[in-house]
Amino acid sequence: MQADQSQITSMDADTAFLKSKRGILKVAEMVTLFVAFVCFAVGSGPKYIAATVLEFLITSLLLLLYLLKLNKRLTFFFWPLIDVFNSVFAAVYFIVLSLMALTTYAFTGTMVGGIVGLMSAGLLCMDSYTVFKSITFNKPRNATQSQNNERINQLQ
Repeated sequence: MQADQSQITSMDADTAFLKSKRGILKVAEMVTLFVAFVCFAVGSGPKYIAATVLEFLITSLLLLLYLLKLNKRLTFFFWPLIDVFNSVFAAVYFIVLSLMALTTYAFTGTMVGGIVGLMSAGLLCMDSYTVFKSITFNKPRNATQSQNNERINQLQ
């Protein structure tokens, strides 16, 4: 019985992630994607709805991954790079999708969904930039941070 209790692991929620810049960006992405989904659901067909629901689910899964610190347990993927690829491809896709919705809208919901989709694409671009900036590509994390500190000192 004692051995069984020692094997039980607990999941700790990283509430500090929600207060960080990346956490706030992820939550803002989810909000804009949900608003775009509602607007597209009210005003247009399934071609816009499917894309927004899919990206909403992917973003919520990535948020859950970081929130529950599963990225530190599941180390067979390089999660920041997956996050960057997702954000870049989703941003490009939402720019195209939103421009299509704006140019061919027949209902006000489709137009509002296109505008909110463009806002979501902007948030996805910011997210991909912040994550890509923090990736250290074969350098020790301390070396990259010291280089960034040197650049900041040179600018001041």
